[in-house]
Amino acid sequence: MTAPGSPNAEGKAAMIAVVGRANTGKSTLLNAILGEKVSIVSPVAQTTRNLVRGILTETRGQLVFLDTPGMHKAESDLGKIMNRTARASVEGVDRVLLVLDGSAPPREEDEGWMRKLRRTPDVPVTLLVNKCDLPTPYADAYLQAWRSIMGESAAGQAPDLRRISAATGEGLDALVSDLFADAPAGPPLFPEDVLTDFPRKLAIADVVREKYFHLLSQEVPHHLAVWIETLDDSDTPWKASGTIYVQRPGQKGIVIGEKARLIKKVRKQAESDLQEMYGVPIQLELWVKVDKHWARNFWILRQLGYA
Repeated sequence: MTAPGSPNAEGKAAMIAVVGRANTGKSTLLNAILGEKVSIVSPVAQTTRNLVRGILTETRGQLVFLDTPGMHKAESDLGKIMNRTARASVEGVDRVLLVLDGSAPPREEDEGWMRKLRRTPDVPVTLLVNKCDLPTPYADAYLQAWRSIMGESAAGQAPDLRRISAATGEGLDALVSDLFADAPAGPPLFPEDVLTDFPRKLAIADVVREKYFHLLSQEVPHHLAVWIETLDDSDTPWKASGTIYVQRPGQKGIVIGEKARLIKKVRKQAESDLQEMYGVPIQLELWVKVDKHWARNFWILRQLGYA
């Protein structure tokens, strides 16, 4: 029996899917709730490719958040896998948080998520109108779209709609309090000292990829992948080596940069972030390889954790 005052003293646990179209702030929301960086973020859509679990354990219970890839129009095998992962995340959860960008009008992908959630009526849904630190004139448009799509099932029922800011934290304390209050009774789903179950190699690769999203144009980061092949964490500093895949020879020079300045900058920034995440210094060794079919190669996608 858990002692009062210890983590999960109230014996509650819930699995919560965080879904929405690309670039609505899902990963920023997860990191803000946990107070730690477990999912990479950038201003560019489709940054998140894997399903990342973030775990919040305290005296009120345990909340396990599933940060999902943003739904988008998929052209490659990778994109189709990302969309399937996102759609499957709402099965068997206790609640769904549908994150919406209140600063932009509803799009086809937003309405697609609403239709998907209409087919899972037993799962409670909270509509999170994000970016309320900015002008959010489209909150009512999302509400109207929700009511229109839900039809008779929404008649006479006020949806659980909240205005939040993942960037500033506005509205998040109240949201988390209500999520704990609604969580069903049960033991922790993960050990109390676990923040995420995302594999280290994949997490390191994601941090490297995040740096390219910040330092390069919107096109090139979508055409690269990072595979951390080896990780030696038996001593400090940890040592990791990996390959950056690009699709065209011209992209290789861009990713490396003149006199290798860019890849060195990426490595240093990633090492700094990773040391903060894991509390130990990490040395990265990165190579760049051209493979125009990497996004269609099932073996590579499997190594990257996407398939």
